[in-house]
Amino acid sequence: MELFPPMPLAEWRDTKETVHRFAQVVGKIRLASSVRRNHWWNVPFHLTGRGITTRPMGQVDGNPIFTIDFDFVDHRLIVVTADGGTESFPLVGQSVASFHRQTMAALAALGVRAEIKAPRPYRLADADRPFAEDVEHAAYDPVWANRHWQVLSQVALVLEEFAARFSGKVSPVHLFWHSYDLAHSRFSGRAVDQPPQVDPVTREAYSRELISFGFWFGDDTLGEPAFYSYTAPEPAHLTEDPLTPASAEWTVLGDSHLAVLRYAEARTQADPRAAVLAFFESAYRAGAVRAGWDVGSLACPGGVTDPHLPGSPL
Repeated sequence: MELFPPMPLAEWRDTKETVHRFAQVVGKIRLASSVRRNHWWNVPFHLTGRGITTRPMGQVDGNPIFTIDFDFVDHRLIVVTADGGTESFPLVGQSVASFHRQTMAALAALGVRAEIKAPRPYRLADADRPFAEDVEHAAYDPVWANRHWQVLSQVALVLEEFAARFSGKVSPVHLFWHSYDLAHSRFSGRAVDQPPQVDPVTREAYSRELISFGFWFGDDTLGEPAFYSYTAPEPAHLTEDPLTPASAEWTVLGDSHLAVLRYAEARTQADPRAAVLAFFESAYRAGAVRAGWDVGSLACPGGVTDPHLPGSPL
């Protein structure tokens, strides 16, 4: 498999818009059926060997334990309960409306009662249209759907390697369905007093000082896939620090800035994987040093915190 294969947004935008909304349907079920965790870490998807998964949920709400998986190899949605019950249906040929209907029917067939409190897209252009009424988004190209999962899998492993270099509080490497980006965050431990007007989702997500790293497939703001990083709250003079490789840049994001390495640029590097790791590291050091983090004590070379144990004894 080619590392970082071509993924031009224009070639699969229709499929991406459909898959994004499919993911929001299932993501909102995950939100309703899981125990809340700090920074909304209960909500995202995780990668599997065939697609993405909600991970087990239920039980605390009276439902059986169940998972919902997207299989981007055979292109099916699969619902499984802990007692062995299984329901599935094809992803090809579904509108958002039919996907929503079949997902809820599959859950009901397995004895799962899931209620989506706001059954409509979150922070998308059609946020006022219920999932059950969306027959517009119905494109699903299996080739591009499979390739997007391959790219997510490759990037996830790069982020896992990067995550191993830090010994402080970190998030998992996970896929947020609201913006459909793969993300990982590092935390300094300092609390952040958000202004009163900040919405509840943002207040919880950014209740602690962090530096986030990730990848997304592009949107109307940046019409191509890219790796990114940002520091929140943003320290003064952050954008004065150089990024690596030279093609990476600081871009404006609302009232702050985003470090961006375009996926197409990363692909041109002699060692794309090393280039992405260098980009994340340069963005981290820029934010951490400017914000006054103890970079040395938080370092975890080779994923090891014990200075007397250079390698695994297992």
